Amino acid sequence: MGPEGSEQKWGPRVTSYAFWNNKGGVGKSYLCFIASSEYAHRNKDVDVYVIDLCPQANVSEILLGGYQTSPNAMHELIGRASRATVAGYIEARLSSPFRQIDSVEPYVSHPVTVNKNVPDNLYLVCGDNLLEILAEAIRQTSQLAIPTDSWKKVTEWIKDLTVALAARSGNRPAVFMFDCNPSFAIYTQLGLAAARNIVVPFTADDSSRRAIENVVALTYGIGDDKVSAYSRISFSRRAKEEGVDLPLLHTFVSNRVTKYEGKPSKAFLAVANTIEATVSRIYRQHRSIFANPRSKPENAFITVPDYHGACIVSAMLGIPLHKMTAGPKQVAGERVQVNPVPLKTYLAALEDFVDAL
Repeated sequence: MGPEGSEQKWGPRVTSYAFWNNKGGVGKSYLCFIASSEYAHRNKDVDVYVIDLCPQANVSEILLGGYQTSPNAMHELIGRASRATVAGYIEARLSSPFRQIDSVEPYVSHPVTVNKNVPDNLYLVCGDNLLEILAEAIRQTSQLAIPTDSWKKVTEWIKDLTVALAARSGNRPAVFMFDCNPSFAIYTQLGLAAARNIVVPFTADDSSRRAIENVVALTYGIGDDKVSAYSRISFSRRAKEEGVDLPLLHTFVSNRVTKYEGKPSKAFLAVANTIEATVSRIYRQHRSIFANPRSKPENAFITVPDYHGACIVSAMLGIPLHKMTAGPKQVAGERVQVNPVPLKTYLAALEDFVDAL
């Protein structure tokens, strides 16, 4: 849950999470898949929407069944008269930047129609590499002098999408999961402006620690003297001035942790401790940017051990956590063995992660 008062700002029936770190390769797309599919599985009365804001569209590929079915499914979505992707929605907004479009229905797909493993109450606004091509057009539109609030209107395009999708769900609560690109591109900013919370996956290396510092600097304008020097033109300053709500730091996921005799290896633990110390320092100085400001930040850390075999099978075949079983699997013509003991530990850690949302 967010801080007191946040329900009034966002509404009690809508919750949203941006999966983001300013570093690639930390497993954010897979964790977004796990979070969305498990949340939908546990809460049948809730509509879960995944909005894929990464041009690589990895979470879309997984949701649409992995390597076997996603290529044709994505080709079909992209080939529709109204491109049924997030880029299709952005194109529609570019055509009429400062008013709501008539319907968002053309941009929503239902992954269960091609991937029977995912829940029926899970929906997708598919990723699209065209998003990268549209980025400059989005940026230029946000800089128009007329209307005077053009930056705010453009920055809230994805938030507008969530409002329309929540209305689509009617009396059913809606939960939104945004898979964000590592870069702080304009489309990443649109995702952050639409989210209520940030989930920060990381791996135990110093580049992840620096990337978390960048998350705080880029989102909130908080950092060293160099960051302060640019605060006048920062995203956070503009958001504050124009009344754009920013998300709060919710959960930190130490992903793919190497374990030895059931415990994180000393090397991984040492680096993870430096990352936790960095977050604790930020918390002491800036509690207001945390979703749970009364709780110490170490309570927001989740550790997920490395079990690459299970992750590969799950991602390649689009199999959610609640459908994962041990045993031999066929993946791209190769036999992959999913062993029961590490799978049990892996699934328990991912359950803890979903519990935190």
